Amino acid sequence: MKKDYYKILGVESDAPDEEIRTAYLKLALKWHPDKHQGDDTATQKFQQIGEAYQVLSDPVQRAEYDVSTDYDVAEFALEEYLRRFQTFILTVNGLGLDATGDGRIEPDSVGFGGLLGVN
Repeated sequence: MKKDYYKILGVESDAPDEEIRTAYLKLALKWHPDKHQGDDTATQKFQQIGEAYQVLSDPVQRAEYDVSTDYDVAEFALEEYLRRFQTFILTVNGLGLDATGDGRIEPDSVGFGGLLGVN
């Protein structure tokens, strides 16, 4: 199973780019190796944070990651599952999507918002 980059950065799968950037900066400062000299765990954490940001900050890599990641769906509640996999589910089922230029779906377009009671 691949690493969950969203969980590493502490953001939701539908987080906007600015939120991902802010989370990355906070975590990178917190776990920077210069602040934890000699701590291999901190260095590994810092590298994971960088790897997650590299993928999630690039729209093409993020879209590929979202589609190709092998998730353990049993770990998600229904609401999280539908939110995280909305684009994939709707695309696979052949429903038309009103996607923005960054690959995200507009909130008022096709989706599960009505089912979840979210607009």
